[in-house]
Amino acid sequence: MIEGRGLGVRFGERWLFRGLDLDVPGGTCVVLTGDNGSGKSTLLRCLYGAQELTEGTVTVNGGAPDERHADFRRGVSVLFDDSTLFDALTPRQHLDLVGVDVDPDLPDDPAYTLSSGQRRRLLLLGAIHREHRVLLLDEPERALDAGRRRWLAGLVDGAKGRGSAVVIASHDPLLAGLVADHVVDLG
Repeated sequence: MIEGRGLGVRFGERWLFRGLDLDVPGGTCVVLTGDNGSGKSTLLRCLYGAQELTEGTVTVNGGAPDERHADFRRGVSVLFDDSTLFDALTPRQHLDLVGVDVDPDLPDDPAYTLSSGQRRRLLLLGAIHREHRVLLLDEPERALDAGRRRWLAGLVDGAKGRGSAVVIASHDPLLAGLVADHVVDLG
């Protein structure tokens, strides 16, 4: 589902990563680890086509990643660190908007009244349960306590069980230990 060869991104004279090969078949999860600024989020953005590679080639679902094309977006579900909600919509309305039909216990209040943890869980439900073949998650554990991180691991395992290729950028060794088939340390 995801195949990258010789991937590299440079800002000025500094390489975030270089010469990276990445294979993520369906039903597996790769967790990207590394210090802040090591390129985890940048690599996810490259896999989505929101950031250009300096060198190398990548295919996602058999083609070049390009967030601008609806056909590409239909097969890739993403949660970036800067993903947001529509403040006036309720959680149920958000899930309906992205075509997700799950039955969690959700408040009927507008999104602006939700805590940061509730907002993050809602974004995760939308990303993970939306129809996709590839799932890209940028620090999905942010604002989740240890119990909710295990809940998140269950959602990721469910996506893998449905055949999704999953790539997660994370600082959390607990989450990586629960879901990763492979860990790539970007240093």
